[in-house]
Amino acid sequence: MELGKTVLWGLLGGMGLLLYGMYIMSEGLQKIAGHRLRSILSTLTHNRFTALIVGALVTMLFQSSTATTVILVGLTSASIMSLKQTLGVILGADIGTTVTAQLIALKVTEISLPIVGIGAVIIFFTKRDHYRRVGQVLMGFGLLFLGLKIMADTMQPLKDEPFFRHMLMSASDYPLLAIAAAALFTFLVHSSAASLGVIMIMAMQDLVSLHSAIYLLFGANIGTSFTALLSSLGSSREAQRVAAAHLLFKVTGVLVLLPFVNPYALLMTKITAVPGYQVANAHTFFNIGIAILFLPFINQFARVLQLIVPDRKEPREKQLTSKYLDEKLISTPSIALGLATKEIGNAADQVYIMIQSIIKVFERSDTKLLEKINKKEDYLDLLCKCLTDYLTNVMRQPLSRKEFNRCMSNMHIVADLEHIGDIIEKDITYLASSKISRQSQFSAEGWEEIKDMHRRLFDLMRIANVALASNDIELANEVIKECPNLAGMERHLRAQHFKRLKEGTALSISTSSLHLDLINSFLRISEHIHNICYEIINKGNNSDFNQSHHTDDKIMSHNNLAKA
Repeated sequence: MELGKTVLWGLLGGMGLLLYGMYIMSEGLQKIAGHRLRSILSTLTHNRFTALIVGALVTMLFQSSTATTVILVGLTSASIMSLKQTLGVILGADIGTTVTAQLIALKVTEISLPIVGIGAVIIFFTKRDHYRRVGQVLMGFGLLFLGLKIMADTMQPLKDEPFFRHMLMSASDYPLLAIAAAALFTFLVHSSAASLGVIMIMAMQDLVSLHSAIYLLFGANIGTSFTALLSSLGSSREAQRVAAAHLLFKVTGVLVLLPFVNPYALLMTKITAVPGYQVANAHTFFNIGIAILFLPFINQFARVLQLIVPDRKEPREKQLTSKYLDEKLISTPSIALGLATKEIGNAADQVYIMIQSIIKVFERSDTKLLEKINKKEDYLDLLCKCLTDYLTNVMRQPLSRKEFNRCMSNMHIVADLEHIGDIIEKDITYLASSKISRQSQFSAEGWEEIKDMHRRLFDLMRIANVALASNDIELANEVIKECPNLAGMERHLRAQHFKRLKEGTALSISTSSLHLDLINSFLRISEHIHNICYEIINKGNNSDFNQSHHTDDKIMSHNNLAKA
């Protein structure tokens, strides 16, 4: 009884250290290279072989194919990656997990304490953020293997307990039960590395036979796909196909190899007589075999997945939601910020359509189009709220200084887009409604001036949208240089209007307030477009300066109005 309690607490403590080590190591890696991860996954995965290599390298770093697959589900859900791109990465991720098993076989656990010590020294005796993150990664890596060492030491006495030894050794007599148990354990701890470590320790302690270890490895490989499968529920069909692909890769590999476990185990014993290396090699060859089996047929496999998980038609109500934001990826800030950027592009597109449409309402006195603009503004409000909440949650995660500034910059852009929507809804659509209800008409000269100013405003928004989508600093600079010209134009048009009032032009007199308020609303929209382009240029550089810039813009706007 006393031995059982000792083993239980030792296993729990060791598992806790292992999982915590993985957590802080992953967190440190995200701070070091996280901002590059999204671009790497989206740009270097068009070729199936480079996708395989990228998947293996990313998983080696994060020590978890589960984490890699969950990230892929989110990127696919946000349309950043295609299904074909992710299949090669998934196969590579499965190969990447084998490094953990090989390191355990090499008894890296024996040097875990020095690694923790080195990491701690770096963290506490350096002031530079970059070095502190390196120390965090080393400390996490050391804690991971220290947890495995504690579990190994805890299990050592079980060798002399006939009941435990018999129970574990007989796992090969019940292969399906062993596979199911290992799959469940892997799913519960959300880490294939953790379950592999336990299997490796049991093999190295001679607590399980090679046959039993192979069945447990099969279960661990299947269980690692369950977390991604659950994370895909409620996501797009493409994301569900990614999760299903991971599960099908594993299950197919197990079904193919299951009848040949005896010759497979014999092959492992011929390669090496050391139990630890036998199990590590069994895991490595299994995943390399899956990659060799599926990699040449990725295109065909993608088509099969489209048949298994067909597209669905969503009701209109469900379309009025954010397209790209994924709450599950907030814990991976670099990816979450990429998704937020795409959603901001979606919000900017809504603003672009609204600005394009407003002139048509005045031209045609079109009340139906006016209603569409108001609905579009409601959708924009929804997107801005979702984005603000999402970015706020991202800011609660551990962020590098650059990621924090980028997050603040995105918040400013969202605020400016929302302000443009408010100007259109509260001011311009009100003016349009007033014109329609009164059946007012602008003077010919006044209408041409309004159309000319709108045309220039629309061009500014179009260029700003392209700059935002492509992160083009030159285009953003072009908008910033043009904005003062629009302010000058507003002053000139105001003067021209006053000239017509002085001359007694009847139509100008009847629509005076409409005319002046409309061109003023155009000017205010241009100032927010200016702010957006300023953020594109300075994104991630200095959030404090960005904040002060916005304040100055608002003061400048009020001054312009006062002068007018």
